[in-house]
Amino acid sequence: MPTRITAACLLAAVLLFQPLANAAPASTNAASASAPAASIQAVPADEALHQQLRDLRDRMQTALNQRDLNSLLDNVTDNVVFTTMNGDRVIGKEGIRQYFDTMLNGPNPLVRSVTTQFEVEALSHLYNGDTAVAFGHSNDHYELGNGQTINVSPQWSATLIRYEQRWLIANFHYSANIFDNPVLNAQRQWLLGGAATAALAAALLGFWFGRRQRRKAA
Repeated sequence: MPTRITAACLLAAVLLFQPLANAAPASTNAASASAPAASIQAVPADEALHQQLRDLRDRMQTALNQRDLNSLLDNVTDNVVFTTMNGDRVIGKEGIRQYFDTMLNGPNPLVRSVTTQFEVEALSHLYNGDTAVAFGHSNDHYELGNGQTINVSPQWSATLIRYEQRWLIANFHYSANIFDNPVLNAQRQWLLGGAATAALAAALLGFWFGRRQRRKAA
């Protein structure tokens, strides 16, 4: 009798676990079938994204210093918004092209040359792996159309989106101190120099008229 009971228990156990054993391969196959679809749009780790942003910064810096407008436009969105240091707002790739032609090209360019070095102040803020906000300052050297040279360190910020596995600039904003910058300082010096010259001229005229009046009185 004990032998029959034991055999019955073993048979029940086999019958109970047989459906689970048969179901296991089906579950494994389903997971294997869905794995390729899940890996098609794999998102890189944050460090990989930050390195891609650094590479973009270096490409844009080189393109600007070499006046390579085509490379600049290749790394921005079609409807990019660019706010310049002099307060102009330029929209779209064609707008940027026209702005550069006005500022840097032609017989009487406002700027003969510009070199820049972008400095970041912190890691870019990442949102869902496809949007980034970067910020910092730049060290810029300008040679103006009148031959004057100035150095300025404006603040900048940029919003970037990740499209087809690469970062593109959607918005870039320059900001300079309106109360203290090389252009204002040059104007102050010019005004101070003009005021000093005017004061000297007035003093000389007063001296000349004084002598003339004294001669007439004599």
